[in-house]
Formats: sequence, C-alpha cells, structure tokens
Amino acid sequence: MSTTGRALTRRLRLLLALGALTTLALFAAYRGVHDDTVPLASSSTPGILAVDTAKSALLRAHAAVDGSGPAGDATGEFHTQLSVAHQSIAVAASENVTGPADRHTLQTVTGLITVYSAWVERAGQESDASLRGAYLHYAQQGRDDIVDRLDDLREEQVRVARAQASFPWPLWLGWGTVLVLCLVLCAGLVEAQRFSRHRFRTPVHPPLLAATVLCASGVAVLGWFTVRARSAMRDSLAELRVTRSADEIPGAGADVERYMADAGLWASLSEWILVGGALLMALTWLGLWPRIAEYRFRTPR
Repeated sequence: MSTTGRALTRRLRLLLALGALTTLALFAAYRGVHDDTVPLASSSTPGILAVDTAKSALLRAHAAVDGSGPAGDATGEFHTQLSVAHQSIAVAASENVTGPADRHTLQTVTGLITVYSAWVERAGQESDASLRGAYLHYAQQGRDDIVDRLDDLREEQVRVARAQASFPWPLWLGWGTVLVLCLVLCAGLVEAQRFSRHRFRTPVHPPLLAATVLCASGVAVLGWFTVRARSAMRDSLAELRVTRSADEIPGAGADVERYMADAGLWASLSEWILVGGALLMALTWLGLWPRIAEYRFRTPR
C-alpha cells in the first residue's frame, strides 16, 4: 500500500475510534440528565403534591370539628376531608417516591388516621363537655403526630426530587468530555477532508462533510435540550420546595406540568444517539474506505 493509503488508513481508524468514544460519552452524559426528567415529572411531583393535599385535608377536617360545637360536625365536612386525605395518601403510596420507607410511613399514617377518626367520632357522641374535650385533645395529639410524619415524609420526597434535578460534578465532567471529543472529532473530519482535497483534487467530500455536520449539529441540539431540561427541572424543584395550601396545589401541579411538558421527548432522544453515532461512523467509512481500497495493491511511491 502507498504512503497515501497508509495515511488514509490511519485517519480512518482514528476517526472511527473518536466517533465511537464521542457517541458513548454523549449517550452517558445525556442519559445522566434526562433519565431523571420523567420520574421528576410523573412520580416525584404528584407524590409530593399528594402529601400536601393529605396534610391540608387533615387540617381542614380538624378545623371542621373545632368549629362544630357540642353537637359535632353536622355538615359532614370532617368525613369529606378525611376521604380526601385517604385518597391523597393512596396516590402518594402509588408514586412510591422514596421507596419502601415511603410505603411504610404512609401505611402508618393510614392507621393513625383511623385512630384519629375514632377519637373524633367518640367526641361527637359524648354529651359531657369535659369528656368531649378530652377526646378532642387525644384526637388533636393524633392529628399532630400524623402531620409531623407527613412533614418528615415530604422532606424525604423533596430530597429525592432535589437529587433528580441536580447536576453533580460527574455530569459536568461528562459534558466537558463530550465537548472536547466533539471538537477533536470535527477537527479530524475537517483535516481528513483537506487531505483528500489536496491528494485527489476534489473540492467537496460529501460523506465526510455530512459526518462533520451531523457531529456538530447533533451535539449542539442535544446540548440545547439538556439546557432546557435543566432549567425546567430547577423551576419544578422551586415549586415543590414550597408547602402549598389546598387552593394552591392544583396551580403548582399545572406549573410543573408546563415546565416538564417535553420531558418524554427529551428522554426518548437518548436512543437516537446510538443511531446517530453509527450513522456518523458509516459516513466516515464511506468517505475514506473507497480511497483506501484504491491504494491497497499499489507499490509505495
């Protein structure tokens, strides 16, 4: 093989290696961010807001009892709010934000709500004011215990959401590596085009040009989607950090849904990185291998 053939072979091997490394680094860095977007939007957010709803319902239920007088809650507001609390706890349990600890806490809270409801009902059936006051005192202690447990659970859920929305140093290192590899690969492709143009007098080398455009545009587009995802996750976390009242919870949920509306699309693009990487390497091969084949059986010059 001539020296030109050897030079082309070296370039092809280097570019294929760089293409593979860039593809894998981009895949890992992109997944490192976007694997958490969908869980934050579809699991952590409804789980946290469900806990807020349960807490708010319990406070409203107790307020209905406190304002009902000796005859008890005649409006049924107490039982309505308890039903809301039970439904919200079921939603929070189904989202399973913090894992087994989450389910265990919610099972305990469900049992405590049953005990709390029993104390309130006994108070409503008691005609003696002192006994009724004692039962309501026990009920309030039970409610305070439930609220404390829900507050602790919420803190753990927010901690999970904060981890999902974080951008730790391994991700900075990963994206820095992607940027460096992309620049080196694009520079290598441009150099290979200049080498081919000089040796073969061809003004444009379409496969190598297409590979260069694919590399640069692909990393740029995916990087932009990652920036958008990071901004959406920060905004969502800001919404979730604040404990909401019952009237504010739907608005907070709608805000997070708006921020994370494209989360599914962003996450789905990760699979196309491997396809794009394979296409890039195929274009590189198509650009250089036919020229290499022309020199395989020539004597050195």
